[in-house]
This record gives sequence, structure tokens and C-alpha cells, in this order.
Amino acid sequence: MENNTRAIIFSAGLGTRFKPWTDAHPKALALVNGKSLLQRNIEYLQQYGIKDIVVNIHHFPEQIIDAVKKNNGWGSNVIISDESNEVLETGGGLMKAKELLNNGKPFFSLNVDILTNLDLNKLMAFHQQHKPLVTFGVTSRKSSRVLLFDNDNRLCGWKNLQTGEEKGPHLTSCKRGGKEPGLHEMAYSCVVIYEPEIFSLIKQEGKFSIMDSYLDLAAGHVILGYDHSGDNLVDVGKPESVAVAEKLFF
Repeated sequence: MENNTRAIIFSAGLGTRFKPWTDAHPKALALVNGKSLLQRNIEYLQQYGIKDIVVNIHHFPEQIIDAVKKNNGWGSNVIISDESNEVLETGGGLMKAKELLNNGKPFFSLNVDILTNLDLNKLMAFHQQHKPLVTFGVTSRKSSRVLLFDNDNRLCGWKNLQTGEEKGPHLTSCKRGGKEPGLHEMAYSCVVIYEPEIFSLIKQEGKFSIMDSYLDLAAGHVILGYDHSGDNLVDVGKPESVAVAEKLFF
């Protein structure tokens, strides 16, 4: 990994599923075996030489700022992207941090409440080999909402398995005669590599999910899923998921 690779850790969410902790704290500071989710993701990036890290904040922002200062960024150069006035979700948060992330080279995003041991060197090698606009980790784990890919791992759409709702371009290469012989379902891992061109291509403004941008852009640009099924991955979205994470991340 190039030593000037940058990353953003999305940490601004309200963490409504993580109550009662988030009634008085940001979810980013929830502890797993004595280390906060934020610290764990910063140290995860450090393993791959990534030390220029943007952290967006909204919910109890001063607590995150204090923790970063107190711990000297846990050894990384942590830059705050302040969304105190309005939480912008992942897409809006990415666009707000444009000037902090764009050095003309590919960069990463993580969600603070996802813990994984996905090998970022392998993810980057896959991205460099295939040269898409965006590459993100996916696995075959169970999820109520899935992404749909063709046999070349190209993003075709999104589906809510509980309601049957579908979104996305369903590229011509994915469908033949109204059937979907090549589409397969995978769950999004929230570990992403973007080419810097993404900033000039995203049409949404204000508060929006980056998933909306993926689905818009997938019709005209290659967006790929990288299957890392078998790796550890825990969505620490609810308090009970801490115990699951603590068995895997020490």
C-alpha cells in the first residue's frame, strides 16, 4: 500500500440501534475488549500503512474530538470532518470530506461499527487489477438487504429480501429475456476503495446514502464486489453484538 493512501471512517451516525449507550455517547466510542470501535478501525488501517484518516462526527462530537486528542490519534494523523449541524449519511459525509480525501489517488472508506479482518492489500490488488471506479468487500452472509452482481462481480442492483423491493440499473448484461440467470446476492461489508473521479461523478447533494450513488453510477461505470467470505466480520450495530465481536477481536 502506498504510504500516502487516505481513508475515511464514517463515525457520525446516531447509533439508534445501540441504545442506551448512544443516549450519552457516540457509538464510535463503544468498547470491544477495552478498545473503542474507532480505535480498532484506526489500528486496522495502520496495519496496512494507512495513517492519514478522516473521521466524520455528529453525535456527541466533542467526545470523539477529546478521545482523538487524548490518545494522539492512536498513532495516526486523524482529521475531523465536522457534521455537527447536520448528519449527512455516508454519501453526504464522503462529499463533505472531498478536500480532505482527494490527493489524486484511490482511497478507502470504513464504517466505524463494522469490524473485519479483510486483507486490504488483497482488496487493493483486486482493485488495481480490474480498474473499476469503486471496489467494495462483500460476503455471502445472511442479510435482509443484499446487492446483486453479475458473473463478473459487477454491481447490478440492490434488493430488500423482506419486502422484495429492488433498485438499480440491472445492467443489460445481467438480464436476458427478463430472467436473471447471472445475478447473485451478496452482503455489503462497508469496506470500500474509490477512484478519485468519484467526486466529480456523484450527482446527489446534501444528506444521502452512498448506496444511492453506487446504484446510479453502476449503469455507466464498473463497480465491483470483492468476495471475502470466510473472513471475520461483525456489524456491531446492537449492544448484544459486542459479545460476538469480543470472541473474534482481541
